[in-house]
Amino acid sequence: MTHKKPDAVAYFRTSSAANVGQDKDSQRRQAEAVEGYAKGRHAVVQTFYDAAVSGADPVDSRPGFSALLTYCEGQGVSVVLVENASRFARDLAVQLTGHALLRARGIELVPVDAPTYFTDPSPTAEMVRQILGAVSQFEKAALVAKLKGARDRKRQETGRCEGRPPVPPEVVAEAKRLARRSPKTGKTRSLRAVAAELATMGHLGVSGGPYTASSIRHMLEA
Repeated sequence: MTHKKPDAVAYFRTSSAANVGQDKDSQRRQAEAVEGYAKGRHAVVQTFYDAAVSGADPVDSRPGFSALLTYCEGQGVSVVLVENASRFARDLAVQLTGHALLRARGIELVPVDAPTYFTDPSPTAEMVRQILGAVSQFEKAALVAKLKGARDRKRQETGRCEGRPPVPPEVVAEAKRLARRSPKTGKTRSLRAVAAELATMGHLGVSGGPYTASSIRHMLEA
């Protein structure tokens, strides 16, 4: 007789918006880890994802996690699988309070890289949880400080640190000239026609092709 595998849900989280998207590996990596662990153990019936949500945010303030709680309580699912404890929450206090919140609802939280991370009651395990949580917090703080230092240095060197490079003033002036109403015909060029004219003059966008219509609009509004 074949026993039915207990149902579980998967929870994924990505801190930075820059790591969100089909071409990024964060969610895919988390899913592969959870699927590998669940095989033969659980039937993953639903997944929940908090994109661009800090690991220091309380779990009950996260939209994806709140939806997870509602689903688990409504469907009677009692197991939540995560890639690891720091993916659930980087802040140690948030880890422990989040685990306590789930446990109070009869839901087991399982980091698939260390399934007994939250349940081993030994003093050694407790010490390891605290050390790993503290290390995760330190690594996050160190990364934030490193990125801030890099942004500050770039800002000092160039006067800017993020976003697309500004359109050269001479290109903006040329775009405005091309967009003026012709005194002969009384007509104006379309945004795409202005972009095409700029391209023939060698003025191209950051992609190496003609400026987009929206880029031309921004130039004309500048």
